[in-house]
Amino acid sequence: MPLPAPTIDRELLHTRTITCEGYEREDGRWDIDGWMTDIKTYEFKNRDRGSITPGEPIHGMGLRMTVDLNLNIHDMVAVTDFSPYRICPNITPNFTKLTGLNLSKGFMRAAREIVGGINGCVHLFDLLGPMATTAYQTLDEIRYEAFAKKERRGEPVKPFFVNSCHAWATDGDVLKREFPSLYTGEK
Repeated sequence: MPLPAPTIDRELLHTRTITCEGYEREDGRWDIDGWMTDIKTYEFKNRDRGSITPGEPIHGMGLRMTVDLNLNIHDMVAVTDFSPYRICPNITPNFTKLTGLNLSKGFMRAAREIVGGINGCVHLFDLLGPMATTAYQTLDEIRYEAFAKKERRGEPVKPFFVNSCHAWATDGDVLKREFPSLYTGEK
């Protein structure tokens, strides 16, 4: 369902596009590629780049995160093709410091300590959230089936997605159907 039609005339000024893609690698790991592009619909001056024309990216930057089945980061690569300042690409090597983190609870907090503020780039940092959820979605079927197998065998399970949204609430119908041992609602 699209957004409701605007009720007042308006003019498009800026478009930010974020694309995240998940790839299965032949070595048993997964690459999550994220890319951000910002464009304006008008020309404007920039001290480092001169004039930036309509449709020319002011930001064009990306990350590649390599993860394992447990969502541990094994590699992180950052690139900056378009930026408003010549010095912006100088910070991309800092993003390799995210290697070793896990995408589970607390990832964004830990990442902010490492590449937040002056230690990173806000635009590359902003890609981390969508990339983390893309990693979850990329490995979703594999990880879900592993939890379901344990559930069927009567082994204790605690899937990461329990209580992550209203659909996966411990007292909800989805959890009751998919993981009855974790259901806390009325029996």
